[in-house]
Amino acid sequence: MDEDLETRRKRLRYRSWHRGTKELDLVLGQFAERHLAAMSELEMAQYEAILEEDEQDIYAWLARREPAPERHDNAVMKLILNFKMSA
Repeated sequence: MDEDLETRRKRLRYRSWHRGTKELDLVLGQFAERHLAAMSELEMAQYEAILEEDEQDIYAWLARREPAPERHDNAVMKLILNFKMSA
């Protein structure tokens, strides 16, 4: 059975807030709160693929210690890299 879009958004939001490290929880959780509602199915698939990655790798990309791999060279990754958290 296919997952409806709202259920998928809820699942991605939950996964964004529960990464395992507080730093990624804060960044990805706030990112999801701000951007998931407007994401297309393709963008959600791209975001989900990023969430599947190891959290240490994601953190290295966000901290700009390493470039994100070519497979994640897309608008969603650019949006995450340019995301400004609220205080």
